[in-house]
Amino acid sequence: MRALNCDHCGHLVFFDSVQCVHCGNTLAFLPDRLVMAALAPSPQDGPGVWRCMGGHGAAQHAGRLYRMCRNQIVYQACNFAVPVGDASDLCASCRQTRVLPDLSEPTNIGRWMQIEAAKRRLFYTLARLRLEPAPGGTGPVFEFLADVPGWPAVLTGHLNGTITLNVAEADDDVRASRRIALGEPFRTLVGHLRHESGHFYWDQLVRDGGRMDAFRQMFGDERQDYTTALDAHYARGNAQGNWAAHYVSAYAAAHPWEDWAETWAHYLHMIDLLETSASFGTEVTVPGIYGAQHSTAVDPFARPAPGFDAMVQHLVPLTLLLNSLTRSLGQLDAYPFALSGQALAKLRFVHDVVQDAVGGRS
Repeated sequence: MRALNCDHCGHLVFFDSVQCVHCGNTLAFLPDRLVMAALAPSPQDGPGVWRCMGGHGAAQHAGRLYRMCRNQIVYQACNFAVPVGDASDLCASCRQTRVLPDLSEPTNIGRWMQIEAAKRRLFYTLARLRLEPAPGGTGPVFEFLADVPGWPAVLTGHLNGTITLNVAEADDDVRASRRIALGEPFRTLVGHLRHESGHFYWDQLVRDGGRMDAFRQMFGDERQDYTTALDAHYARGNAQGNWAAHYVSAYAAAHPWEDWAETWAHYLHMIDLLETSASFGTEVTVPGIYGAQHSTAVDPFARPAPGFDAMVQHLVPLTLLLNSLTRSLGQLDAYPFALSGQALAKLRFVHDVVQDAVGGRS
């Protein structure tokens, strides 16, 4: 995502910041404006009301009134604000969570807070793409559940607009062990949420958007039995087959629905990486025996839009730099992917579907 600044003093802040370390003012992210704002208490406008202070580049929202999300007031678990005229006491992201784990269990509070933080990042990217709220009028609903002894394990997935996530995925050791057991080079909370949102938007943009024939030509026929396909995938394992020539990940080879969801998630990864790179003015020079190749950051949200090819042209050297930096610190590749021509064609398909769907949305 783009770099954020305190709009009162101009100091660099982060997406999860609740206070500016430079000027000391309270900060909140305004999901209706997609900006970080410095707020001051405004009791004359009502209990719990805050007023945007204004300052550096804040003319458009200076003086606007907000309340803090209830999850911030009760748990210090959210930094999204709620417009004062909104009937809900939860922010636009938190209100999408319908079921929570037992928060009387301290471990679950920490897990839930991490997952909500990842969900706010998903909300931001979807909102920047003009997909939040969804074209159908409502966004996905989330259920975050914990395993209960004696009951079947909670499975992460999507069904009829509801995204379920096992909160154990917030535990580093659990996530790492599953990543190793399943042969996955990349497993993160935001990755899970982006993937499952892909299933939701498949319903919205492909099934209900009149794009079934085009989808089947690109990804295959989703009418093949899903359970049988997944059983076959896990039976053969990720290491078998030439999946890298056709898919963004091994799991994408399991079924056309999973191919779409994995490609969708990867598209959101790409958009977020590129926006971050552009926000910091990144210029990458890739040295080579035949001379250096230069690449300048491409903002996916620039107007006019840069186009898919321009985005990919910067993505490749950017990820080379990213992986070189993480290897310098003895870490695994932050971007453990190599995109084939067919995988890129599928990413272009997702890009075109999104652009077609939101072309008429403000």
